Amino acid sequence: MAFYAIADLHLPLGVDKPMDIFGSSWKNYVERLFDNWQCTVNKDDTVVLPGDFSWAMYLEESKKDFEYLNSLNGRKILIKGNHDYWWTTMNKLNNFVADNEFSDIYFMQNNAFVYKDIVLCGTRGWLHPAWEGFTQKDRKIFDRETARLELSLKNAQKYENKDIYVFTHYPPMSNRIEGNAFTDKLKEYGVKKVIYGHLHGNSHRNGVNGVYDGIEYTLVSADYLQFMPKKIAD
Repeated sequence: MAFYAIADLHLPLGVDKPMDIFGSSWKNYVERLFDNWQCTVNKDDTVVLPGDFSWAMYLEESKKDFEYLNSLNGRKILIKGNHDYWWTTMNKLNNFVADNEFSDIYFMQNNAFVYKDIVLCGTRGWLHPAWEGFTQKDRKIFDRETARLELSLKNAQKYENKDIYVFTHYPPMSNRIEGNAFTDKLKEYGVKKVIYGHLHGNSHRNGVNGVYDGIEYTLVSADYLQFMPKKIAD
């Protein structure tokens, strides 16, 4: 039994938008991901997907992508990404997976999940204040995502004596390691690890990997991992 993470699958099975137009690293990525996943993840494992799961615009349009995900081993927990336009209310999402008998797929929004002695929390996140071109509109969304993070962290508090791991789609800070309100919440609630995605190609160099201020940060974008789910804990 183990748990893994991999972000930014960008599945195109319901729409005609293959990622290989963005470079050779994405060639045959759907098939490569399937093979890597099934050889790595067991049926009793957990995998968290921090955003950008499907290119679909609407929930029904994403059905083939969910069928693909459902065919993969393990319990899957999804977080919203900036391209997950199909994401709707939690009631509709939960009804969708129930109606289609996608029995191992769950959604993280303002809630938390338990894996052994770890509580899994998270939210989409947003551009952080050190991001070039950060606007007042970005500030409103950033503040809202910080509030959603706190809701998830508060939900985690009902589970005592467990480490807290946070999953976000956006990087919570830049590689210049500037703190912000989002990272302040991570410290306030004693978060041990942060796992995130969003960065692709040349942007991988802007990712934060390692321990800063007592918190371990890990980038898990699919192309960064070469489409191999990354083990986070046994």
